Amino acid sequence: MATTRISDVVVPEVYATYTAVNSPEKTAIYQSGIIERNAFLDQQASGGGNVVYIPFWNDLDGSDEANVSSDDPAQNATALKISAGKQQARIAYLNQVYSAADLAGEVAGSDPMQRIRNRFGSYWVKQWQRRMLSSAYGVLLDNQANDSGDMVNDIASESIAGQSASTRFSRAAFTTAAFTLGDSFENVGAIAVHSSIYKQMVDQDDIDYIRDSDGNLVIATYLGKQIIVDDGATTIAGSTDGVKYVSILFGNGAFGYGEGTASVPVEVEREALQGNGGGVEYLVERKNWLLHPFGYQFTGSPSGESATIAELANAGSWDRVVERKNVPMAFLVTN
Repeated sequence: MATTRISDVVVPEVYATYTAVNSPEKTAIYQSGIIERNAFLDQQASGGGNVVYIPFWNDLDGSDEANVSSDDPAQNATALKISAGKQQARIAYLNQVYSAADLAGEVAGSDPMQRIRNRFGSYWVKQWQRRMLSSAYGVLLDNQANDSGDMVNDIASESIAGQSASTRFSRAAFTTAAFTLGDSFENVGAIAVHSSIYKQMVDQDDIDYIRDSDGNLVIATYLGKQIIVDDGATTIAGSTDGVKYVSILFGNGAFGYGEGTASVPVEVEREALQGNGGGVEYLVERKNWLLHPFGYQFTGSPSGESATIAELANAGSWDRVVERKNVPMAFLVTN
């Protein structure tokens, strides 16, 4: 008797399009505007190699005083110039493989490969978000180690005994973090927090909710900034005991994002002899991502071709190449 299997119904080209439904564009982080995807980064992510250089123009120096005009033709103004810089990013070449024995599905009465196919897109969304948050934490550590912590407001206690209202999330703590951006503080458009911090925000009654025309809840905001609640937000064990929570303030364009196309994005394979002849099926997906914090060089030395999530969270993986207030990101560390 013939049995229809995933290899019969999954056409790789069609399946790759299907999984795009669960791409990062569907996440609250992406929709908040803190991520900018553009064709240049897409092209770079497909261009081969590991390292990509992203050029940018520096701003005009407002401290250069303007010339005072005269009517003397012998007086010639001296032209100034604009300077450029570059950011070094690293492409992430990723893949994941799931498999299931035919017998497992037969005994369970449900096809595990079908479930895997349905949830693979969600898996990649979570991976994408973890890599972004890990990179942000690496930026925080680099900032504390090399730039005097000028992007961080750390008020957390290292012990439970030392915790109080002054070490927890508050409006004053938030604004202090936001104003590390100087006169660019208004660029903050979103804040990513752990649910434990979100509860403090709710208890302080400082959250506004934006609803659509039907009265349905659309988005939660804090002082006009979108709130992104995710328990994947970084937590740090206190040096004595307790927990410190890292809340990240994002401005628009805090991260650039490009997605390339792997040579074989989706692959299905069967091993008929495995399972002592019962058969085992494999589903492989591959991603080429370029996800990079604006204003930074990637200076790490990954153990493989691409940086792992843990390697992205290292201080030594990042180095700032623009003025502090031009980096649309800040950090608040609380209990």
